[in-house]
Amino acid sequence: MSSDVTHFSILDSVPESKAYDYEMLFEKLKNELSKFGLTANQSKVYLFLEKYGPSTATQVSKTLKVPRTETYHLLTNLQNKGIVSATFQHPIRFSALSIDKAIGVLINAEKERVKNLESQEKNLVKLWAAIPNFKVNQEDIKDGKFQMLQGVNQMTGKINDMISSAKQSIQILASEKDSMKFYHAGFLERINDTNTEAQIISSTSKKTSYIFEGRLKDKVKRLPLKVKEDLCFIIKDDDELLLFMKNPSESPQNIIAMWTDSFSMVYTLKLLFTYIWSNSRYL
Repeated sequence: MSSDVTHFSILDSVPESKAYDYEMLFEKLKNELSKFGLTANQSKVYLFLEKYGPSTATQVSKTLKVPRTETYHLLTNLQNKGIVSATFQHPIRFSALSIDKAIGVLINAEKERVKNLESQEKNLVKLWAAIPNFKVNQEDIKDGKFQMLQGVNQMTGKINDMISSAKQSIQILASEKDSMKFYHAGFLERINDTNTEAQIISSTSKKTSYIFEGRLKDKVKRLPLKVKEDLCFIIKDDDELLLFMKNPSESPQNIIAMWTDSFSMVYTLKLLFTYIWSNSRYL
């Protein structure tokens, strides 16, 4: 890399320029890499090294406008993750693995972490069982519970739990964009493979209607135009509700939803779903 590079050019781009398009791709990559355990600044440093080649810590600091002390910390963390390496020459130069190899390294590290957690499960349960129960009121909570979920991982786990535990029905109201996300996450396939009665209301167009396959094909109605597309929720067996709290400016990692088994909330959204369903047409 040339020593006269003093700024990451795409960071100074203007709208409707090629550099601006690159910046948007760069930001998208940063968001995607966060799914693999990298912070925003770690992603920025890694992507810079991957695209611009071996660089010194000073070059990285000046180019990305990150404080020098933090830059060294970021580079050390990336080395510990196994996706950045350093030379013995002076000054030290840092280089990054190609993105396909880096993702493979990060995935394997995550698999090992999960594997270690699974191996500790029985021991933790045993330790917990050894502690006496100090609950005074053993009565079940009758007013319903709720749980705030944030990020793709929490959302995915909860939706999979709802689908696998459903005994009677799954009802979904979602925009075309949300329906595509459910499709790519495998939720629609899982629903299709169960014996659960499904009803789906979506703004899906003919172009994307292929996402509803098998027996789901006759279980989908088109969302009326008068209904806002930012509304999205899932109802399971009339006793659980997952309501997405929409904020278009948020990244997938910051998306928030509320799960509840409150009878009044589930009943209210059930009434809304039934009303929209009765006023909708099949795809």
